[in-house]
Amino acid sequence: MKKKINRRDFLRVASIGTASALALSCGLIEESLPNPTEEPVTVPTDISQPDDTRPRNAAVLVLGAGMSGLAAARTLVDAGLSVIVLEARNRIGGRTWTDTSLGLPLDLGASWIHGSKGNPITDLAREFGAKTIVTDEENGIVFDANGNEMSDSEYTEIEDLFESIYEQVAEMQEDTDNDMPLQQAFDQIIASRELSNEELHKLQHYIHGTFALELGADPQNLSLWEWDQDEEFSGDEVVFPGGYSQITDGLAQGVDIRLGVIVESIRYGASGVEVETSSGKFGGEKAVVTFPLGVLKQASVKFEPPLPAWKQSAIDRLDMGVLNKVYLKFSEIFWDEEVETISYVGERTGEWCDWLSFVPYVNEPVLMAFHGGEKGYALEELSDDEIIAGAMKTLRVMYGDEIPEPDGFLITRWGKDPFAFGSYSHVPPFASGEDYDALFEPVDDVLYFAGEATSREYPGTQHGAYLSGVAAANELT
Repeated sequence: MKKKINRRDFLRVASIGTASALALSCGLIEESLPNPTEEPVTVPTDISQPDDTRPRNAAVLVLGAGMSGLAAARTLVDAGLSVIVLEARNRIGGRTWTDTSLGLPLDLGASWIHGSKGNPITDLAREFGAKTIVTDEENGIVFDANGNEMSDSEYTEIEDLFESIYEQVAEMQEDTDNDMPLQQAFDQIIASRELSNEELHKLQHYIHGTFALELGADPQNLSLWEWDQDEEFSGDEVVFPGGYSQITDGLAQGVDIRLGVIVESIRYGASGVEVETSSGKFGGEKAVVTFPLGVLKQASVKFEPPLPAWKQSAIDRLDMGVLNKVYLKFSEIFWDEEVETISYVGERTGEWCDWLSFVPYVNEPVLMAFHGGEKGYALEELSDDEIIAGAMKTLRVMYGDEIPEPDGFLITRWGKDPFAFGSYSHVPPFASGEDYDALFEPVDDVLYFAGEATSREYPGTQHGAYLSGVAAANELT
């Protein structure tokens, strides 16, 4: 069956909005020591390490060199302001991270331009000469737990069942007087149906793919009222065969960026901003804070005076999800070269259920698996060996025992990343889109904020992060 649900398109058509129970399909969720992937030191030629002789004071300090920080810095520099960007990592990009250690560029964080029409990332790709390739989620194959290919009619039944149930969930979204977890609404509707164990299992697989693999959060952690309050651009979904870092590298050109500088405290007031870091003090008239929501929630950076209650409340109400990737590079292609997506409706919902083939994009024998929500966090507790064993057990169910072991692999653990603590934000029960607005609002005309979690219209996206950085810079000036 060359068909796989396009979740974003389905939700759009169903007028639902934009956009975990299959656990690492080999029963590998057990005790193990975390083994986070180490980041290579990547320093573009125009970015120096912090122990240089450059000034430590500027009109504006930009804290963080991810997409939003670079967008803010680029806008401010183009407006003629002096800017210093402080970045804790030994590379720029933040959650935009292209790794080349397997011999080709692979994105460990952001991968897609979601909706290319009118999207500012599309314009940047043209400006920086970054090639893009259109992806097609419907160009796929679906296997059942025994490794048999599911027919079109079998998968259509799952789609139809989900759609009929979600129509009732959407009615609850409009009619309920009090917010609740999205899962609670699903449970109420499902309880009114007489579903077989097989139907229920397939439905849970579909629900997991629709939410945990799109939003990085399971339905029990999403607000019924507000989970889909965001907007989206139309057009194709595209990836960068040369890596997303082409965009962040382009934005960084000519910007004063200090790498390996960990911000410890931010003192602000009428006289400006003083930032205490692992490399000493930096000063500015104003600052743009672009820390991920996960970092703000950890309170690992001290604000003096503390952030006002209205902003801290928004930080507390919003939440961070996780979407982790496992890349496997092989010596040969043992799957259909034309297929882009591979789905596995295994015994355990959410484990090794969603795969992407890179053959159509870069003509290399590379597969990548997603784990989102609670399954994404569970993945981080496994060793690399356990993760690879789980992946290979599932692939052998689908493609036979004779397939080779991978020559190399990459594993992300964004939930354990001390400079992210997750992949991107979502709206949990009892929070709202207004919290994104509050997170964006400046404090005392001195501290400005940017990042995907400050974008009410486009949270959880690269274009949301970029637009927030531009908006913060424009508001500052």
